[in-house]
Amino acid sequence: MPPDHHNGFFRLGTLLRKLGARAVFALALLLGAFSLSAQEPQPSAPAMVLEFDGAVSPASADYITRALDEAAERNLPLVILRMDTPGGLSSSMREIIRAILASPVPVASYVSPSGARAASAGTYIMYASHVAAMAPATNLGAATPVAIGGGGGGGGGDDGDSPMPFQLQADGEAQDAARQNGASGGDTTDAEEAGADAGPDRPEEFTPGTASEAKAINDAVAYIRGLAELRGRNADWAESAVRRAESLSSREAAELGVIDFVAGSFNDLLAQADGMVVEMSDGSEVTLATQGLSLEHVEPDWRTQLLSIITNPNVALILMLVGIYGLIFEFLNPGALVPGTVGGISLIMGLYSLALLPLNWAGVGLILLGLGLIVAEAFAPSFGILGIGGTVALVMGAVILVDTDVEGIAVSEPLIAATAVAGVVVTYIVVYLTAGSFRARIVSGSEELVDAEARVTDWQGDTGHVWLHGERWKARGPRDLAPDDRVRVSKVTGLVVEVKPLERTG
Repeated sequence: MPPDHHNGFFRLGTLLRKLGARAVFALALLLGAFSLSAQEPQPSAPAMVLEFDGAVSPASADYITRALDEAAERNLPLVILRMDTPGGLSSSMREIIRAILASPVPVASYVSPSGARAASAGTYIMYASHVAAMAPATNLGAATPVAIGGGGGGGGGDDGDSPMPFQLQADGEAQDAARQNGASGGDTTDAEEAGADAGPDRPEEFTPGTASEAKAINDAVAYIRGLAELRGRNADWAESAVRRAESLSSREAAELGVIDFVAGSFNDLLAQADGMVVEMSDGSEVTLATQGLSLEHVEPDWRTQLLSIITNPNVALILMLVGIYGLIFEFLNPGALVPGTVGGISLIMGLYSLALLPLNWAGVGLILLGLGLIVAEAFAPSFGILGIGGTVALVMGAVILVDTDVEGIAVSEPLIAATAVAGVVVTYIVVYLTAGSFRARIVSGSEELVDAEARVTDWQGDTGHVWLHGERWKARGPRDLAPDDRVRVSKVTGLVVEVKPLERTG
């Protein structure tokens, strides 16, 4: 082989060895970097914090259930439900509890800040949660169900198959009701015997007045006892909270086993919950590892805020009034478009919000009757009788429209007063316009000819013709009339006018 070829192969081999060494070195660097990145600790998933303030309502139920679904999709380690609630609607409470029981993510209910409460429906939610904690100077309890809706609420009767819908009454209201009803006779429950030595200030047991109230009480007792047994909490006190509307401070609740512990902050809650073993919906047990978890606060979104606004009974009543008045104005003025459009949208939104609230249908009927009477005043003037009656019916309907004392789920007194004032003002305007129309001079028709002036054109005896409003009319009147006399029309009979002398020409 020639020397040149030998040198060429030698240089090529040397180059390949250098490239190979560099490739191996680069590959080693990549593998090292990958191994280092794999060994770096990955950030852990945060604990989701839900902010729940106010009454238990359809809006709060929608907010909590959707947040729990999101936490399950993200496989978060914990959801903290920070709440301060006076209670609320039973239907919304049960929706929240069903979502908590079915959640694959542990839920910790936390009554906070200091001064907050988990009264009424909030007590049931606390019992349903995997972890129950309270901040210092908070309280829970007073979970006596109170029938709502009266006779018009659509609930079942004393012997009906469907129990009457009920709200969960809060704190002092339930205790006042218990004291007013007095102690019940008959056998005492375990909860009563356990607390018989609580002293003279112990609330008396609520005595159901009807079969519907008894069914509501017993259903609530069975429900909260089932939740207590599921979570291993004090079931006897839970029953006492329903039957006697009892309440506890955070320290007493921890001592009696109603909650798991008292926590002064979110970090304190995470530290104390770390290592707890909770049972999930599928029967499996999960050991919580919450020490040092970061917190992700999830505020109510626009949908929850909108739902919270339109399910306010005050807003619902205003939407109903705007909707009905708008449609009436559109019917009276076809083609205006704006009143009809706004009225239709408002009426549909008002009906939707009312469908989510515990209605008293007698109140709805009175509101519709009142609006109908006020409108009838404009078409069949009664000088205020229909209008005043409609205003009274409208105010009475607004008072009993939503028969509940839960904060945030009741028609406010200022709105009722404003409704009454608006009804009176509308009635006054209609009566004023009606009275003015009676005083106004008639400007058309045969009635307009009465008291009009005319001139005699010819006359014989007691009949003749007069010139009236540019027309020649046959007339009847005194015998002494003569042509060119000025007369005044006193009566119109068919095509004949009766006249009387006004002045005689020279």
